[in-house]
Amino acid sequence: MHQFPALAWQLRLVGVALIGMGLVHAALPRILGWPADLRGSSLLTRQVSYAHLFFIALTCALLGTLPLFFASELLSGAPLPTFLLCAQTLFWGLRWAMEFAYFSPKLWRGHRLRTAGHAALAVLWTWVTGVFVTATAHAIG
Repeated sequence: MHQFPALAWQLRLVGVALIGMGLVHAALPRILGWPADLRGSSLLTRQVSYAHLFFIALTCALLGTLPLFFASELLSGAPLPTFLLCAQTLFWGLRWAMEFAYFSPKLWRGHRLRTAGHAALAVLWTWVTGVFVTATAHAIG
């Protein structure tokens, strides 16, 4: 299939983007103003917030390593790689849906930086999900 090499490269690029997203989470609290927002919260709420942030960052990075280092294997059509593609398609597809269905436009409308962030994330999650949908379709056959 002539599409396979291009699809493998798209998967690798998605992997790099997801690892990058994981790393961006290190700066996310400052970008979103969490220290000030969480100052009035209980110690439990602050610690749970930062623990969840850490595990979201780790999840992004670990999920990025699969397509970065195992793109060809993921596209092989074998049962385990196909399951992993289906799982990533579901995971990132739900993240894509959250961008539009969960986050209120009040959070970004009228704020240039937040609007740009929303637009960039909409493009990112559309691309990531599209690559995983395409890869899953390829693997299924």
